[in-house]
Parts: sequence; structure tokens; C-alpha cells
Amino acid sequence: MNRPLRSLCLAATLAAPLAPQATAGAQTSDSVPAVRRDARRWYQDAKFGMFIHWGVYSQLAQGEWVMQQREIPVPKYEWLASAFNPIRFDAREWVTLAKAAGVRYITITSRHHDGFSMFKSATSPYNIVDYTPFKRDPLAELAEECRRQGIKLFFYYSQLDWHHPDYWPRGGTGTKVGRPERGDWNRYLDYMDSQLTELLTNYGPLGGIWFDGMWDKPTADWRLASTYALIHRLQPAALIVPNHHKAPLPGEDVQTFEQDLPGANTAGFNTKEIGSLPMETSLTMNNSWGFNITDARWKSSRDLIHYLVKAAGNNANLLLNIGPRPDGTIQPEAVERLRELGVWLGSHGASIYGTRGGPVSPRDWGVTTQRGDTVFVHVLQWSDRLLSLPPLGGRVTRATLLGTGTPVEFRQSDAGVTLTVPPSDEVDRVIVLTLVN
Repeated sequence: MNRPLRSLCLAATLAAPLAPQATAGAQTSDSVPAVRRDARRWYQDAKFGMFIHWGVYSQLAQGEWVMQQREIPVPKYEWLASAFNPIRFDAREWVTLAKAAGVRYITITSRHHDGFSMFKSATSPYNIVDYTPFKRDPLAELAEECRRQGIKLFFYYSQLDWHHPDYWPRGGTGTKVGRPERGDWNRYLDYMDSQLTELLTNYGPLGGIWFDGMWDKPTADWRLASTYALIHRLQPAALIVPNHHKAPLPGEDVQTFEQDLPGANTAGFNTKEIGSLPMETSLTMNNSWGFNITDARWKSSRDLIHYLVKAAGNNANLLLNIGPRPDGTIQPEAVERLRELGVWLGSHGASIYGTRGGPVSPRDWGVTTQRGDTVFVHVLQWSDRLLSLPPLGGRVTRATLLGTGTPVEFRQSDAGVTLTVPPSDEVDRVIVLTLVN
């Protein structure tokens, strides 16, 4: 994932265009198989996912970019990998926490930029089963537990690799880790496809593959068409979620925005162009993706609920990150926030799950979501008694507070609808409007 360092050192390369072969005409919805269209609809309905950044880097407790930031040579990082032994990892605890938080899917790092595989791989011994004293495959255990508890599993996979010698020519990062100044790019892409084949054949049905790292070499030929075809051939319902910070490309299924709501680009590296695909925003709970022991800048549960609501109002999912510790446990600050989100969704989930962005575009005061003829008005910041809305595409027949069913006064005209908002200190006052055409 993105770090502040990357946005500085890659400012020039991120602005470069993608390779011509990667910018073919957009895929029409008619050309997408029904099984994938159904998967996209499920994804849009799910609304809330848990992101998990976990790997060798957690041992240094400085985030997932520590190999790059500390310029750790490959041999020394390999030694670090050989000591990785997360003996307290418990897939059931992780998935049970996810379930309690109200998430519908989990996306976990199968391989990050350090090139270490967190799964059993026949393509290289540099993996958690063959290279560490742990000797277990946590992704296999997680896949089994997700199936048992009804959570869909996605695998994050880094296209960027600071370890593999064939990642050549170098991109904008990983230039000072001591790799040989030569390599075979096509052989590296073959290696990547082999690992993707393993992930898509050895772990049961997946929600999809979440790609990251193409921004490191934005003008390279990534053979996207053949890789995407491989994924959809092996698992026709698997979604491709690419974190390349560009407008959607052919074969992709979701447009994702990192640390940003769709189109906002407050982070400085996302695109403002919004396509027609389902959308997602990924977010850290503090300022780090991987475990960082000195990062105490935790967002409050209130802020996280607001972000989830704003994502839904922008017609996007929220993928909320945790960075487990090297022993396999999850920081208590993250556990607390996830449980509080779950409590809130227990009473307000009807206004989030299965909805789409509502008839009123996001405002400073809040957002709207909609399911069928029901509009949910999420009042996040509003102190006045009257709230005026533009026309909603139908006549309001009823207005109530979500949860209590208490009637809410309203007036409507050709100019729109005015609500009398009850005073409250709730995190989100949700007013339910029933419409007729």
C-alpha cells in the first residue's frame, strides 16, 4: 500500500501513462459473464470489508514498507523472514472478530512488496511454510474458517517485488536492497502467474484478487490481459480489484481508492476519474497499514463510522485495515474499534448493507443511501432544526427515525423536502424516507 515516502519519490512516475497495451477499450457490462455480474452485485451489497496487512515486516514493527525505508539488503531480510513464527495466530479468532464487526469479506496480503509469500508455494521456497519455523499455511486456515463462518475471502497480491531478481528493470522503489542489476521481466511475470494459479486453485472459491504495485512501473507491459484472463478462467466469479490509481481498465471489476473517498484525491495519488464499476475505499485505522508500534494516531470509532457512512453515500464499500502483530494477535485498539463498529451496524446496518448511493449527492452535513423506494438520510453534522433536501425522485409518504420508528415532521414541494431534524447526540441520525413515484 501507499506510504508518504512513495508519494514523494514517485511523483513523476505516477503521472506517466500506462503502457499502450494496457489501455484498450473499456469492457461493456454486456460482455461480462452473468456469474461475474452477480459477484459484482454481491460486492456492492456487502459494503464493509476487513483489510489485513500482515507479514515478515511486522517483526520490525515499523510498517510494511520497512525493507524499502530502511534499505534492508535481501540477505538480511531473508534472515528476518527465517525467524518469523506467529505462534499465536488463530484463524477462528480473526474471522470471529470480523463477523462481530459486521464485515462481509476479508482481504489479506498473500504477498506484499517484500516478495515473501504468506502461503505454501511450489514456485519458490521463500514462503511461510518452507522458510520459517511456523511451518503452517495461515491462508489455508483462514480460507477454511471464512467458509465456515460465511465470510468471503479476497487475496491481496503485490505485483511489485523487492526480492525477486527478475523484477527488472527496476521501478521507482526497491533500488537499494542489493539485487543483481539484471533479470528477465517475462520470467518474473510467469512466476507471478504461477503464484496466482496456486492461490486460485488451492484455497477454494475466492471473492477475488486485490492487486497493488503496478504504479511502481506504470509504463511497463504487465501482460494484464493474459493475467486477468487466467484469473477469470480459473475462478469465473472472482473479482479483480486493482490498486493502480487509474481509471478502470478492461477485465477489472472494482475501482478502488486508497485512503480516499471516490474522486476526492485528498491523498494526492488517486485518480479523480470515476468509472462505472463497483467502488471501494481502503482506509487505515491509524496511519499505518502494517503493524507499527509507535503509531498511536488512531481514528475514533465515531470517525470510522462516519467514513463507512460516507463511503456508502458515495456508492462505495469501505475496506478497513488492521495490521496484526508478529505473534499473530491483533492490537487491542483495533479490536475495540471493530467491536464498536459491529454494535453500530447491529442497529443501523439496514441503512448501509444492500444500499446504493442515494438521490442527494454527498453534502457537508451528511449523505443519503437508498434501497428500492426507501431513502436513508444520514445526518452526520447538523445543528439546525430544519434540513432542506432537493427533489428525491418521488413523493415522500412517510419519515421516521431509524431504530425507534419515531415520526419525523416534513414538508415537500416542487423544490424538494424539508425535514424537522430531532436533536440528538447520536453518531449518525438516520431518517428513513418512504417514496412513491
